[in-house]
Amino acid sequence: MLTSMTGFGAASTCEDGYAISTEIKAVNNRFLKTSIRLPDGFAVLESKIEERLRTKLARGSVNFSLRLEKEATEAEVGLNFDALKRYLTEARRFAVENPELVSLDSLGTLVEYARLPGVVRDAARSDEDKAALPERLWNAIARCVDAALERMQAMREAEGASMKRDLAENLAGLRTLIGDVEKLAPTVVENYRRRLTERVSKVLADEGATLNPSDLIREIAVYTDRVDISEEIVRFYSHLKQFEETMENEPICGKKLDFITQEMFRETNTIGSKANSPEVLACVVEMKSGIERIREMVQNVE
Repeated sequence: MLTSMTGFGAASTCEDGYAISTEIKAVNNRFLKTSIRLPDGFAVLESKIEERLRTKLARGSVNFSLRLEKEATEAEVGLNFDALKRYLTEARRFAVENPELVSLDSLGTLVEYARLPGVVRDAARSDEDKAALPERLWNAIARCVDAALERMQAMREAEGASMKRDLAENLAGLRTLIGDVEKLAPTVVENYRRRLTERVSKVLADEGATLNPSDLIREIAVYTDRVDISEEIVRFYSHLKQFEETMENEPICGKKLDFITQEMFRETNTIGSKANSPEVLACVVEMKSGIERIREMVQNVE
């Protein structure tokens, strides 16, 4: 089964008064590269999360993010009245002493002052609680990571199935084209023999000379060896078969498919350079176009 390297997955849950949400985004990359963003104080979980990602992913550039929001209660949250009074007193004094800079009417609302550092206090979270929080929430976070991974994998597999259909169509087109090349190959030598014979006969007739038939046969034999593409055709068929078998049987096959695609392109180049025939070259141009389409898709296969 082919799997795309591109995908997205998200999951969320609530645990111990916290809303937990995870997101995973992945794009293609030659190797597995992870980037993990965690809230302050949760860096201790990075290795655990990366290990979890690597159990499911083999290649790709993967961005993971974890977000937490505390569900505040009346008992846990309160205002630091002393801090709020100091902010208001200092702001008012500044306005009175600098009327040219600011007026009393523009000092802001009480809600704006409540957002200043130290005004709102969380009575329920001590430093000790904060240190223990990552481990306390780990099981819930792990479930969230797994759920997001599962959804991303479903998306990657669906895209992989679509890519597989497109690749199969392109492979069928290449098989037809290499079949056409195989049929045209014998005519290359025959056409050369006919042209050579006609040209030599004309020159000899003009000069009144004769040619030993064995010399003509030798020249044709040398040319035949030079333009013989039977070996390249056999190898191309073999590459097509390897590509199809790999695509069907190997779950992590992007690198191998990329290598086979390069080999198909190399054989096509050799066929184009050896076969001195406009008809064969026309097939070669179409083959290169098909291989390039395959190469672009394979770049995104895990």
